Amino acid sequence: MRATVGDRLHVHAAHVGEMDRSGEIIEVQGDSGTPPYLVRFDDGHQGLVFPGPDAVVEHGASAPAGGDTAPDSPSDG
Repeated sequence: MRATVGDRLHVHAAHVGEMDRSGEIIEVQGDSGTPPYLVRFDDGHQGLVFPGPDAVVEHGASAPAGGDTAPDSPSDG
């Protein structure tokens, strides 16, 4: 998973009845766009996130087409 500042992180709910969460990535703390990310969620909460398999990065308009939204695999490159 790779992101840049301004991308959005969408975390799918883990349980029925819970709402998905999304927010803007305001800081990327890993190397080359990797987690952890400092995220300002839509509800105003801000926190350091180590996204799991239930999370997707939604790249901004300036991101290259076919942006990486899945974990890196050996076939990349």
